[in-house]
Amino acid sequence: MWRRIRAILVARNREFYRDRAGLGWNIFMPILMVLAFAFIFSGPPEDLLKVGVIRGPDGATEAQSPFLATHHVTFVPVVASAEGVAKVERHQLDLLLDLSDAPGYWVNLESPRGYLAERLLLGAYAAPSQGQAPERRTVTGEALSYADWVLPGVLAMNVMFSSLWGVGFVVVRYRKNGVLRRLKATPLTPFEFLAAQVLSRLLVVLGASLIVYLGAASLLDFPMRGSYAALILVFVSGALCLISLGLIVSARLRTEELADGILNLISWPMLLLSGVWFSLEGASPAAQGLSKVFPVTHMVAAARRVMIDGAGVLDVLPEVGLLAGLALILLAVAAGLFRWE
Repeated sequence: MWRRIRAILVARNREFYRDRAGLGWNIFMPILMVLAFAFIFSGPPEDLLKVGVIRGPDGATEAQSPFLATHHVTFVPVVASAEGVAKVERHQLDLLLDLSDAPGYWVNLESPRGYLAERLLLGAYAAPSQGQAPERRTVTGEALSYADWVLPGVLAMNVMFSSLWGVGFVVVRYRKNGVLRRLKATPLTPFEFLAAQVLSRLLVVLGASLIVYLGAASLLDFPMRGSYAALILVFVSGALCLISLGLIVSARLRTEELADGILNLISWPMLLLSGVWFSLEGASPAAQGLSKVFPVTHMVAAARRVMIDGAGVLDVLPEVGLLAGLALILLAVAAGLFRWE
């Protein structure tokens, strides 16, 4: 018995080692992940406070507001006061400073960090030569919990993994097992086969996402302030885009090991750079710029705007249009690259 077990063990190990592509992904993928973390979090230490700034038409300089010269404070540009005030209410900004025509600032009375930011602001105007401090405007509101913030990202992550592996891995197995060779003998065209895969996986992804959402709703009291129609459109367009991307990966590959490696190479950068687990506001500018290339970034951002900020269908149409258009392009590329054998 042990001799037979040993023979199978040796044979399986040889099969793995001889698959150089699969072996390479298993070795280099962890190294690439470490390098990715170093790339994302490179730069100086994170500042202690985060302050939003509404600048005037000519911008705001340290001469106009001495508070802007304060060290260890991240000053985030804010375009609309309503958006900034909402972030102060949720403790996402410690203070909002308005330097436009009617100078003032908003602080959350329930935020300990907001109290510290206000003391620093008033201290910057303590000297008579610095002028009069801006007008104080107070808001209240509980902090947005991490669970509330991360839930849209978790839903998007579930869509990503189910979409990529649901077609990218399965179609390669079909090719390896000879299923595609038999389908080639039928009148079925590559586009028809791929379209069926897209629709099938879309139903599975949406069903699984609905179960995850309902399960989270039964356990957590998370906010859902926007339109359900908008949320559905975001996830449908995102799933279509990612399914089409998975079909490109599976268009010509012959082994599951290589497909799994390439899918990991695609999915992990998206997972790290799309704001699923953490905000990229403190990441390097290069990482923030690269994140906009990934479809998951737009899906997560739109889902958070719907669930947390109360966005409607019209508010997320730019992201939905981008994802849907990209899905059509990727599906056309997959159909052009597809081979039955």
